[in-house]
Order: sequence, then C-alpha cells, then structure tokens
Amino acid sequence: MAEEKSTRVEKDTMGEVLVPTSALWGAQTQRAVDNFPISGRRLPLSLIKALAWIKWAAAKVNCELGLIDAEIRDAIVAACEEVALGKHPQEFPVDVFQTGSGTSTNMNVNEVIAHIATAKGGVTVLPNDHVNASQSSNDVFPTALHLAILIESTERLMPALANLEASLDAKAVDFSEVVKAGRTHLMDATPITLGQEFSGYAAAIANASRRIAFAIEEVAEVPLGGTAVGTGLNAPPGFASRLLVLLRERLGVPVREAANHFEAHGARDGVVFFSAALRNLAMAYHKLANDLRWMSSGPRCGLGEIHLPDLQPGSSIMPGKVNPVIPEAMTQVVARVIGNDATVAFGGSAGNFELNVMQPVIADAVLDSIEIMAAIASQMASKCVDGIVADVDRCRNYAYSTPSIGTSLNPYIGYEKAAHVIKVALATGRDIRSVVVDEALLTEEEADRALDVMAMTRGGIVK
Repeated sequence: MAEEKSTRVEKDTMGEVLVPTSALWGAQTQRAVDNFPISGRRLPLSLIKALAWIKWAAAKVNCELGLIDAEIRDAIVAACEEVALGKHPQEFPVDVFQTGSGTSTNMNVNEVIAHIATAKGGVTVLPNDHVNASQSSNDVFPTALHLAILIESTERLMPALANLEASLDAKAVDFSEVVKAGRTHLMDATPITLGQEFSGYAAAIANASRRIAFAIEEVAEVPLGGTAVGTGLNAPPGFASRLLVLLRERLGVPVREAANHFEAHGARDGVVFFSAALRNLAMAYHKLANDLRWMSSGPRCGLGEIHLPDLQPGSSIMPGKVNPVIPEAMTQVVARVIGNDATVAFGGSAGNFELNVMQPVIADAVLDSIEIMAAIASQMASKCVDGIVADVDRCRNYAYSTPSIGTSLNPYIGYEKAAHVIKVALATGRDIRSVVVDEALLTEEEADRALDVMAMTRGGIVK
C-alpha cells in the first residue's frame, strides 16, 4: 500500500513504469534512472538549461510552421522558461553515465517540460510529438552542449579571466620598480623586476583567453537540423535556421548551423578543440600558482619575496602557520582540468559513423572545466593577487646577491674574466663589485655603472 501511494503509473512504448508521485518526469526518465545507478552524478544544470532554451525556440518555430497550435506553443514556452531559469533542478536525475547520445537526458527534459506545460497550460502537451517536434536527441543534445559552452564561457569564464588579467596587470604596475633576482632552472639568474614577472602572468592569461575565444568560434557551429543522422528527416525546411536566430536574439551567443551535418553529427571535434584551449589556460594557471607559492615561501626559511593575504590557519598542529591556499586550490583545478581534457579527447574519438556515443561524459567534463576555471580565476584575483605585498628590501638584496649580475661585466672585461670574478666571489663570500675592483679589472665608478641591477632589467648593455 505504501508503494501505491508513493508512486504513479506512467506508460511509454515499452509498457508501464512506476514513477514517484511527486516527480515531474515520465516513463523514459524513470527507465534511465533505473538503468544507470552508476555515479550519482547528474549532468550540469547549464546543459539542462540549454536544452530548455532549444525547446523554447523550437516551440515557437514549430508553431510558425503550423506543426503545433498556439495554445501548446504558449504552454511549452512558459514551461521552458521555468526550466531555463533554473527552476525544478531536482527533476533531472539521470546519471552522467547513460546512453551515449544523451537521449535519456533529452527525454527527461521533454517529459518535465510536457508535465509542467500540461499542468499549467490547460492543454495536453506530449513529450515526443510536441516538445520534441522537428528534433532528434542526436542533433538536440550536442547542440545543447555547444550552447551551454557558449553561454558559460561568455557569461562566466571570459569575464573572470579578464578580471584576473586586470589584477595581474595592476600588480605589474605596482611592482615595476621592485628589482629582484631572476631565476632559471630554479637557480640565480640576472635581475628582473617583480613587475616584469607579473606582466608575464597577465600576458599568459590574455593569450589563453584569446585562444579560448578562437575556440568558441568553432563551438558556435551546431548540428541542429540534422535530426537522426544528418539528413534532416522530419525537420521542416528552415526549422534550424529560424530556431538559431531566436537563440541568438534571446541569449546573445553566436550560434550557427553546421556547414556539413554529417560531420557535425559524427564528431565533436569543435568541443575537443575547445577543451584543448582550456588545457592551455590550465598551463598558465599552473605557472602562476606555483610561482606565487615559491615567491611567498617562508616566512623565514623560504624565498619570502612576496606576502600573500592570510586567509585561514594552515595547520592543525603548528600554531601561526599560514599556507598559500588559493594557489594550491588553483593547482588542483589544473589537475582536474587536465583529467577532464583527457576524457573529452578520448570521448571525441568515439564517433561511430553518424553519431558520437560519449556525448554525456564529454559534456560533463568540459562544462565542469569551465565552471571551476571561472571560479578559481575569480578567487585568485580577489583573494590572492589583489592583496599581494612585495618585500622590497629582500627582493633588492637577492638582486645584488645573485652571482649572475656578473653577466653585465661581459661587455667590459669579457666572458672569461667575468666567469673568474664570479667564481672568486662564490668561493670567498665576497660581493662581485669588490672582487672586480680589488683585481683592478674596473674602477669603482665603472663597477657601479656595470653592476646597476635596475639598469640590468631594461636590457641592452649597462653603461
């Protein structure tokens, strides 16, 4: 009796299915829930919202083409707007690891929208005949994936990267006169300014952003209109082009119909390319985070060139210890993104004839990367970079202490004699200036000119 009260009977072409009474989904969703109790991980809500926007536009176009009437259109549109704006997130329970086309999730969305539309619109709305009219999972699901990437990238990732770049640029200006030792191979090298280093970090983020923007253009091409295998069977002429116009107008994203539907159905190469651009950004993240960790190491026994904001206690046993938690979080994001990219790349190889059959896991991986990369960029800017303080004196002491400042002696006394001076300085613990003067290789005035560490950061021959 308890089971009868908590469930209802739904039907599909395979027969009857018991569905939780409170659920807005139907039989096909329930079959997927029962078939795929794999991970408990649902597809990102951004993908569900993208599917809802496609159904929203499809209802309008299908009505224009005379395939559904205005009452059904209005009911579907209202239901889609609820889902697309983030309502009913609990109604999309299908596991990431499901049928490779994403059919289970497409039908989940169709059933939920049909249920809401029927309940609130005063008309009977069917999942397949109305909500899914002129569509196939094979063109709608990948289109939704591309659309979600476009939306999440333009609304979240790119602004977060621009903000991080601006924070790094600001520090490049603040630290433009802070001279320090450069390092190559983690060994002392010729002087550089802290500002020059930060300008490099900013440029790396800018370059990665530019590559992502280029990849976004690839993702903007979608397979909608090809229906099952790319031929467009059951889709009226002009359906896809008109639908995409509505999406461009409503969402402001540059989505366009594929030039060749057969390529667009059988491969997710544009998404693989986009994921590779995210991997490139991950490399910039990793260098930034690790350099900040090295420069802030200490406070007494490390490099100690900069101080990061103190955000939380760093140890359960060592009082007063503070760790570089934001850079550490960023390096973990990098690890996840590299793994996600491997998943996308391998998934992209699963194009069998007219369909790629790893689309749900591709979607989960690439959208996860976008989400966490945007979030950590924002945290890095606001909770770390903006609050960095330089230890100017320590940086300058390192600049004068590095034996590599002897490099600037080459134009004066030659490479061999400069190498001799450096070796003597290291062996005796004396500074390079005193060695070069004591051995009468340069006058004091010449030595001061040649060993001007700030002048060395500007390149050329120090004169």
